[in-house]
Amino acid sequence: MASKGRLHPRGPSRNSSSPTLIFSILIICLFFILILLALGILSIPSTSRNYPNAHDLSSIVHRITNADRSEGSDGRVDHWAEVISWEPRAVIYHNFLSQDECEHLIKIAKPHMEKSTVVDSVTGKSKDSRVRTSSGTFLERGQDETVRAIEKRIADFTFLPVEHGEGLQVLHYEVGQKYEPHYDYFLDDYNTKNGGQRMATVLMYLSDVEEGGETVFPSAKGNISAVPWWNELSECGKGGLSVKPKMGDALLFWSMKPDASPDPSSLHGGCPVIKGNKWSSTKWIRINPYNA
Repeated sequence: MASKGRLHPRGPSRNSSSPTLIFSILIICLFFILILLALGILSIPSTSRNYPNAHDLSSIVHRITNADRSEGSDGRVDHWAEVISWEPRAVIYHNFLSQDECEHLIKIAKPHMEKSTVVDSVTGKSKDSRVRTSSGTFLERGQDETVRAIEKRIADFTFLPVEHGEGLQVLHYEVGQKYEPHYDYFLDDYNTKNGGQRMATVLMYLSDVEEGGETVFPSAKGNISAVPWWNELSECGKGGLSVKPKMGDALLFWSMKPDASPDPSSLHGGCPVIKGNKWSSTKWIRINPYNA
């Protein structure tokens, strides 16, 4: 009986103190959160910033100064990505390539440049066309150490295996040269036998262009004139959602919708170069492994 008497008072004491202790901790945490909010150290996320309207392009931040390519105190270049469109799905990865990598691709491509051609939808062979007036050449997949490093980076960027990519194509546009609006996906069965349909394109700019040479999406959805770089565009560039070439930048856009159907809004072209030269490199990525 004596032992039961000694144990009896401990129960109520423990039960009554636990809620008080928890409540006190919550009050202290709330107090510190209020202090952090007041000092600006902590902020509440904005719903409008996290979930922008798919067609609202006015929130795009565009940096055009030379500081974009300058090295910081740690020797690294600033990298950042911008979603510029949801229809088509398109993202710019700034400073994707270094200046040395851009110059390397141009150097190894120059000796092999020929007049650019297009793919014949019936025979699958290359043919001349007035819609494409540039010169270009294809590099072998994994051709050298630099190319392998770039292809690995593309795979990391797109989350698509290296084996699904075609060899890099290097293109050169002189003043007046262009590429009329077209689709990267195929409308025939012949060209999809190896690797299936083209699902995504990574277009890398190997040089700046003084004027013109924009990549334009005439069928893109949204208020295209709301982009911050609107006044920098040529008349051709103002014919749709446009990206102004900048050395090292990479433009990723998808030719297929998430349901694997072709995306008509991915129609794109290369505006005529008005002043300067334009060098670029294209990586087409297939649904299945591509036998290069």
